[in-house]
Amino acid sequence: MTRQKRFESIEAPRAEKRSSTATHHGIRRTDDYAWLRAGNWQEVFRDPSTLQGDIRAHLEAENAYQTALMADTADLQKVLFGEMKGRIKEDDSSVPMKDGPYAYGTSYRIGGEQPRYFRTPRDGGAQTIILDGDAEAEGHAYFRIGGVDHSHDHEKLLWGVDDKGSEFFTLRVRDLGSGIDGDVVPDTGGSGVWTADGSAFLYTRYDENHRPSKVFLHRLGTPASEDTLIFEEPDPGFFVGVGGSRDGRLIFISIGDHETSEYRILPGDDPLAVPRIVSPRVTELQYDIEEGGDVFFILTNADGAKDFKIVTAPVTDPGRANWTDLVSHEPGRLILSITSFRDHLVRLERKDGLPRIVIRERATGEEHAIAFDEEAYSLGLSGSYEYDTATMRFSYSSMTTPSQLFDYDMRTRERTLLKTQEVPSGHDADHYVTRRLMAPAEDGELVPVSIVHHRDTPLDGTAPALLYGYGSYGITIPAAFNTNILSLVDRGFVYAIAHVRGGKDKGYAWYEDGKRAKKRNTFTDFIAAARHLVAEGLSSHDRIVAQGGSAGGMLMGAIANMAPDAFGGIIAEVPFVDVLTTMLDASLPLTPPEWPEWGNPIASAEDYATIASYSPYDNVGAHGYPPILAVAGLTDPRVTYWEPAKWIAKLRAIKTGDDPAMFKINMKSGHSGASGRFSRLEEIAYVYAFALKVTGRLATAPLG
Repeated sequence: MTRQKRFESIEAPRAEKRSSTATHHGIRRTDDYAWLRAGNWQEVFRDPSTLQGDIRAHLEAENAYQTALMADTADLQKVLFGEMKGRIKEDDSSVPMKDGPYAYGTSYRIGGEQPRYFRTPRDGGAQTIILDGDAEAEGHAYFRIGGVDHSHDHEKLLWGVDDKGSEFFTLRVRDLGSGIDGDVVPDTGGSGVWTADGSAFLYTRYDENHRPSKVFLHRLGTPASEDTLIFEEPDPGFFVGVGGSRDGRLIFISIGDHETSEYRILPGDDPLAVPRIVSPRVTELQYDIEEGGDVFFILTNADGAKDFKIVTAPVTDPGRANWTDLVSHEPGRLILSITSFRDHLVRLERKDGLPRIVIRERATGEEHAIAFDEEAYSLGLSGSYEYDTATMRFSYSSMTTPSQLFDYDMRTRERTLLKTQEVPSGHDADHYVTRRLMAPAEDGELVPVSIVHHRDTPLDGTAPALLYGYGSYGITIPAAFNTNILSLVDRGFVYAIAHVRGGKDKGYAWYEDGKRAKKRNTFTDFIAAARHLVAEGLSSHDRIVAQGGSAGGMLMGAIANMAPDAFGGIIAEVPFVDVLTTMLDASLPLTPPEWPEWGNPIASAEDYATIASYSPYDNVGAHGYPPILAVAGLTDPRVTYWEPAKWIAKLRAIKTGDDPAMFKINMKSGHSGASGRFSRLEEIAYVYAFALKVTGRLATAPLG
């Protein structure tokens, strides 16, 4: 395969080599670019201006280089941005959710970047804005609202904000009568839970390595420095969170990593009580609890229930000895989540690769599922503020069908359409075709691939394709409606999602077959999906652009090393590409909690060898690569900026050929990129312009 030259010959930045060596399990590694990691990285997360000069100069040179290479796409980026913005209802508003005397929702103003939070009387009436995100964001280059939670008496609002992208949130308490903020608690995890009487709230704080490890109680009217420590988790491999029951009777402290969980319970009216353990942690035992009046409903993998089952336990003594099966384990039916109401229990599950919503009447045990017609679709449970209700809310969409929001009467089984996503610039589902393919993997497994394309796109191998993948942590990428991708689909792209191993698309075993020692399956599945697109005549290898972010960015780095000729371009967003170095550094925020996912190369020579065999940074080769675009944020605590910075530097030093390796870094954001809804579209427009450029489609007009 011969790729056409798409980029100008511009000299790329060359990072200085400053060799650093380390030895583990008798193996010596040399890293020429370790210096790009700032020694004061924790300080940089809080204050980006403290980044040392030589690192800043290199990152700025990277930005100048990618800007020059992409200069011919500047006008196209504006067009793409205009198209994507035109598909957003600028003054959109959610359907308010009822809670006691009020109903709460969010809205946007025309031109607004941030959401506004409002409430109305329960049965309708004038909106009262209780938090205006645009007003609060004024003067901030980055502004992200975290949790927003009203107290049980509806008199106060607890809300969090991160103004640097580093995920250090400041919590504020607003009096809903006056609209004035009072108490301020800095450096939190971003949300909290009210006590029953609304006189205090619980929240999490980070340890020195940016891990949520402590739960504090803040009493209104007292300084944050006097907050009471309620719980501290000593194991750096476990993260801590707080939540509560809808009626305020209980507060839940959750502790867990990727394979083990534990809950502790506090009375909502006595937060200083000793937290009561539901079931002590046992390695690889997972469970989630849901209130149910005098019982807990517990979703768990106990007793070999790989695809999970539902048990009940008395609130008075919820230990594992008292767990009673309610919905038994059924291999191949993965139960994803549960929501309980006074008379019903709702579960979201996945069977045969598709999601289902099942309603169970608590008194009789009678069950029914909500039926849907399309071949591939996405479902979501929308939660509820209220427990004593017969109405549950869910969302539905497909790759061609805009999102729809329904209220569902669990007694009468009547479905009420509340809202259909508006596309102001217009959308005709009949112009598009969505399908699900099954790509044969290396070992004979069949990998689901969801695709959408314009009905007029020629399927003779000449169409470009954007192939998206993730494949870690058991996360499933839904076949959902996405207005942004229409800018590519309307220009003749086939948009595809490869549901590779490492997700739970085909049950929990699908996840297990893509982690730790079996991680290679994630990469070969993705490559198999690309080859299947070609075999089916949907595209050709020089026209397939691969895309993935975070752990999906690691996937991009791996497939770039393993099968560079299978792709015409690669987009790696906030890419986790320096896997071995990161997993060897227990001081980094996510490292100890990630060991169950990837393995612990500090303790295990076998894990070290496994990770070293695929870690993208460690496997850069002296061969040709397609054009590569890496995108990152300076204050990202999840995938630190130096991972892609080092990867791109090493690629340039070792690879052959003239195709560029580019690095775009947002110096004012973190893991999620720009924080405003429209500024985020500018970043997407840039990425899509790269896809169009590498496939020779810069001048392609949208199909009718």
